[in-house]
Amino acid sequence: MDEHPVRVTVTDDLLRNRWTVFFRLILAIPHFIWLGLWGVAAFFAAFVNWLVTLLSGTPPAPLFDFLAAYLRYATHVFAYVLLAANPYPGFTGEPGYPVDVELGRALPQNRWKTAFRVVLAAPALLLASVLVCGATYSFNAHATDHGGSITYYRTLGGVAATVAFLAWFAILARGRMPRGFRDLVAFCLRYGVQACAYLFVLTERYPDADPALPEAVEPSPPSPVRLVLEDDPRRSRLTVFFRFFLALPHLVWLVLWGIAAFFALIGMWFATVFSGRPPAGLHRFLSSYLRYGVHVYAFLFLIGGPFPGFNGRLGSYPVDLELPAPEPQGRWGVFFRLVLAVPAFAVTAALGGVLVVTALLSWFASLVTAREPVSLQRLAAFALRYTAQTDAFVYLLTARYPYSGPTTRVADEQLALAE
Repeated sequence: MDEHPVRVTVTDDLLRNRWTVFFRLILAIPHFIWLGLWGVAAFFAAFVNWLVTLLSGTPPAPLFDFLAAYLRYATHVFAYVLLAANPYPGFTGEPGYPVDVELGRALPQNRWKTAFRVVLAAPALLLASVLVCGATYSFNAHATDHGGSITYYRTLGGVAATVAFLAWFAILARGRMPRGFRDLVAFCLRYGVQACAYLFVLTERYPDADPALPEAVEPSPPSPVRLVLEDDPRRSRLTVFFRFFLALPHLVWLVLWGIAAFFALIGMWFATVFSGRPPAGLHRFLSSYLRYGVHVYAFLFLIGGPFPGFNGRLGSYPVDLELPAPEPQGRWGVFFRLVLAVPAFAVTAALGGVLVVTALLSWFASLVTAREPVSLQRLAAFALRYTAQTDAFVYLLTARYPYSGPTTRVADEQLALAE
């Protein structure tokens, strides 16, 4: 597949100034004000650009350049605020920032797609909101004494916002941005700017949710916990429509198995604290449970197509989990394992929102096309991989901390089907 016309380039060196990081939100206030003022002008410019493109078939160059500069500037600001870059950004949206945007040039576009652009962009904007800033929802509670009701508001943190919050503490301690965090924020920004460019009619190409594209300049650090994706993206509409009901037996069995796994984990913790090495039998039992959970959630969230087995056996499902053999672990790291896992739990919770949204979008797309959108499948697989690595760390199956960089091992056959 050819490269997306809207690209995010990263030349950041991961070094951070602790003082500017500590006061990052205060330093960004002038940019927030200017971004809001420029955004008002961009709103009207985008409407005019849509209207002209609808009539002529091509975005006018002056409006294209104006909106491209706005999106580039917005990306610079969000990269600065979310700690994906260190230098203070300029106010003009000029290229050259460590996290930058390349938008190409104005090209002819299909008028029908242009006419319904807002409707077509809605799924991408929903996913972008979960990736970047999160979502807020409300619900009404019981009636009050005066006959009214109480409205509660709850905010689900976006992936990039959650990662930036955790990175703030890490940078103050180490003076460096963790590479996995930087790459994950950059991916979220890339998808967000592609969604906005599509909405603003700067490109006809739909946003690409594949977290592994474009390929990173540096290879990801190897992990003993690997998710393997070998699934055929073709889907049966009937099994997709009834996916939740088909998964119910597995969810029941997963809960029952989970009760036994809870007590096994307690025994695993005590044994590993005293001996410095997980017992092989408990390690094998918890590995099968974790692998089975990956099979079930892959089926439930439409990452995998076939109905999974009930035993969690390695190689029995096209979305599989490779786990290491028992290995020695530091006793202090085992003793404080739950405390150490708190940051990973926060990232996992944010990625849970991604899993839900990708499953919802994939459900509709699969019913219409009988195919799982490959980019959504790989994004969901990335979220599932990080969750599995977190669980493996907590279950003492590995001492390696989960890596947040967006990578997934994709089989050559599945890659060929996607192309």
